Amino acid sequence: MAHFNQKPGTKSAFHHLKKPFPDVTAFTAVVRSLILNNPLGCISYYTGRKNHPPVENVREMYTAKFVYEDATGRRIGTGQEMYDSLEGYQYGIAAVICNMANIAAHRGKVRHIPDADLFSVILKCHDPHGEQYFLSIARNRVTVSSYTDDEIRLRVERWSEGVPALA
Repeated sequence: MAHFNQKPGTKSAFHHLKKPFPDVTAFTAVVRSLILNNPLGCISYYTGRKNHPPVENVREMYTAKFVYEDATGRRIGTGQEMYDSLEGYQYGIAAVICNMANIAAHRGKVRHIPDADLFSVILKCHDPHGEQYFLSIARNRVTVSSYTDDEIRLRVERWSEGVPALA
């Protein structure tokens, strides 16, 4: 059973994944399924003259990591790039690998290190009882925050137990 450890202070709880997401494809599949299928039972709401969906993507962050190696395979430099969308991340990796001026400046060949990449998304959810809370999904953890009703945390725990990637 996925147990969420509550943090002291404001109500938030986190669960460290036993195995991080293997890649960005597995990560986005879980996030998209959560948004499209709404297994947490969130509801849409109206505020500030705007309709909001039940599960709303607030922020995405993708970090791609690179290493530069000389002809013998020795590391001569590193780099990382941050993107605010999946598309930016994917195009950005290709752009860094193809950037001849940057490769010449490092005097070596660039290699993307996907196992070191980081990605996260923050989702805003509106509970049927009127409470808003945030669900943060990262490569190695899930955090539920800004809630007062413990039933929200339990609902997130039950959902995560049914998602093999979140074990």
